[in-house]
Amino acid sequence: MQAPKQDLALESKLSPRILTVATLLADRTLAIPLYQRPYKWTTNNIGQLFDDIATFKDKKSYRLGTIVFHEDAGVRNIVDGQQRTITLLLTVRALIQKRLEKLVRKDLRDQLGALAVGGMINPKFKSKVSKFNIHTNYREIDRIISRADFTEDIVDFLLNKCEVVTFSLSDISEAFQFFDSQNARGRDLEPHDLLKAYHLREFDTGDEQRKATVADWESCETKELAGLFAEYLYRIRNWSRGASARHFGKGDTLLFKGINLGRVSRYPYVEPLRIAHHFVDHYNDQYERKIIGGILPFPFQLDQTIINGRRFFEMIAHYHMKVSQIAKASDPLGNRSPGTGLEPFAAKIMNAINRYPGMYRDGDRYVRGIFDCLLIYYLDKFGGAEVSRAIEKIFIWAYTIRMRMQTVQLATVDNYVLDTKMFPKVKEATNPREFLQVPLPMIGENKSRKTETIYELFKEMGYHE
Repeated sequence: MQAPKQDLALESKLSPRILTVATLLADRTLAIPLYQRPYKWTTNNIGQLFDDIATFKDKKSYRLGTIVFHEDAGVRNIVDGQQRTITLLLTVRALIQKRLEKLVRKDLRDQLGALAVGGMINPKFKSKVSKFNIHTNYREIDRIISRADFTEDIVDFLLNKCEVVTFSLSDISEAFQFFDSQNARGRDLEPHDLLKAYHLREFDTGDEQRKATVADWESCETKELAGLFAEYLYRIRNWSRGASARHFGKGDTLLFKGINLGRVSRYPYVEPLRIAHHFVDHYNDQYERKIIGGILPFPFQLDQTIINGRRFFEMIAHYHMKVSQIAKASDPLGNRSPGTGLEPFAAKIMNAINRYPGMYRDGDRYVRGIFDCLLIYYLDKFGGAEVSRAIEKIFIWAYTIRMRMQTVQLATVDNYVLDTKMFPKVKEATNPREFLQVPLPMIGENKSRKTETIYELFKEMGYHE
């Protein structure tokens, strides 16, 4: 999307500066203005920041983001980037308090000593939210920087190789205009965009499949990818471990960050993934494959530990295809030949939930969502084994909440999923029978006039009393 003319004119005035963390925090003219929102970073954000620092500690430099200043009477007010700046302040204060006297490297002692003596800014906060998060995060940072694995080389990397890009404007309205225009043009990225950037960085050096692997991602509409993550992958991964899964946001991206096989230690749990990864690549690289055609796909599972980089993009392409095939389909296995489809009751169920009059109401869409997610999770684990019985079981479980309640909200179905624990039951099952034998309750009267078709199926299947 092309930027408006006023935004381009504004950007022509700007000269971005790249500052190291040490240089940024040594600036005594920095200020957190009163109009800024509370400091809302949590320990999850802290963990992600330090994970990134540990991951990229061997690089020549690492960009932490952008900061926008409004310069006024010698003061550089932070218009954008206060969350990151406050976190860096807390980190350096913790280093001064806990590590300064113990450092072996004289250059680091001198550098931290100068920041301590010269004084960094000490902003005051009135918000209880800010005070709570600052206190909690400082304690978390204290624990991280006190560990033996937070070496002096990492301290050096944080201070002198981690960088921010800064922009300064003297007119406050222009500062906010620049901030808004940058966000509108994509700097405030969607969660799946952040994951794309992260996993592109995680590709193995020299991986020749990078372009081809990302092609499927690039061919998808943003809305389509957002729906795949928010409505299916995020919910299935969270519900399978008994966690709430209502809204997929930036704070949830950690759920889709896993291990880099080139850097992770040889923990026992990693070895099956390492073996599968290298065996699949070795098998597919053999010259016989070029003769007989076909490749061996990686054995992905929805709840597995994610392999960062190429395998992540392959996994998303795999589930993009699977979800498109299963969700909203009349036959989730894609059968077309006569005699190979679903058994009569299962076929009747799929036909009914795709056509009944109330299916497009918000509550009904939420119910259909948990039906689709659990069916996808079942098929991902057991394939087509006993799929017709699984559809019957999942239908009764999911639509019971529709029969019992006049109003169904997202929170309603989320709580229902957590209370009934059907996703963990699929996860723990070693064969379809263990899941299919889970007992389900009966329903009484139907609470919704637009679900008579569904109600009749409950009676026909013997789940009405």
